Amino acid sequence: MQKYLGIDVGGTNIKCGVISENGEILYQIKHHTPTLRQTKNVVGGFVSIVSELLREYPEINQIGIGLPGTLNKERTHALELPNIPELNNCPLKEHLLQAHPDKIFLLENDANAAALGEMYFSGEEMPEDFLFVTLGTGVGGAAIIDGQIFIGGDGNSMEIGHVVSENGKLLEQIIGKNGILTMAAEGVARLGSKTILSTMDPVNTKAVLEAAGKQDPFALQIFQKVGQLLGDSFVSLVRVLDVKKIYIGGGISATFPYLYPSLMESLNKHLTPYYLKDIEVKPAILGNHAGVLGAASLCIGYNALLAKAAQNAKTVKMD
Repeated sequence: MQKYLGIDVGGTNIKCGVISENGEILYQIKHHTPTLRQTKNVVGGFVSIVSELLREYPEINQIGIGLPGTLNKERTHALELPNIPELNNCPLKEHLLQAHPDKIFLLENDANAAALGEMYFSGEEMPEDFLFVTLGTGVGGAAIIDGQIFIGGDGNSMEIGHVVSENGKLLEQIIGKNGILTMAAEGVARLGSKTILSTMDPVNTKAVLEAAGKQDPFALQIFQKVGQLLGDSFVSLVRVLDVKKIYIGGGISATFPYLYPSLMESLNKHLTPYYLKDIEVKPAILGNHAGVLGAASLCIGYNALLAKAAQNAKTVKMD
């Protein structure tokens, strides 16, 4: 059985998984990203994490890595990772190959990887064209067009979290993890005992989700705001790309039931019947495993391209 190593690099955690060719998670572990950053040697620490896993699983030859930011078109360098700035302009693939010259390392934006993972491992028949948005420490986006990752002119399309939103702020500053926690903290300070969040310690995203589950009006209001702003951004994406199937994943995608009504309200308000008749917004199927499975799916996609190239070469030779 073929095995792959999938590594999902996030601002909060670095999640690693040994994945079978069928998408089964055989082993997983996570490392706290802020702890790694405190070492002042993020690159060396990351290479050590990979090396440790490859020592345990020497039979693995292909490693997929999802990164939370922009990469060069050749997928050898991390360019801008807002939540891990120590990796900005880092020739990460070169560092990995220096340690493991006999391995294949495949780097990709984390949202692109997660979208690919959804396509390969969800178990559902996916449309040829869909948008994929991740909600977590930041807000990521991906577009699959004709069954392929759409990377844009220089390789970094769909950076949805960095579009300008309300009051001149970037979208992920408002509805990413830190944005949600800021809204929660401000609300607790303003409302006091009128919200059950005032009785929770710590007030993290899990607490806000729990409060919403208990129908706390303020917690529900937070997710109403998240849904509205996310819906507004979807309006632009749908009109620009003319893609009408949207999946929402990421670490805080469990909030989907609470943000969905206001999200759809925004779409219904701003889109015409041409778009609305086919619009569909769903939670991602892979859930919290989307990151590592998406990273591993880069290996599946790589092998599929190799097989296609070999078949084309064979056809040309026969002609």
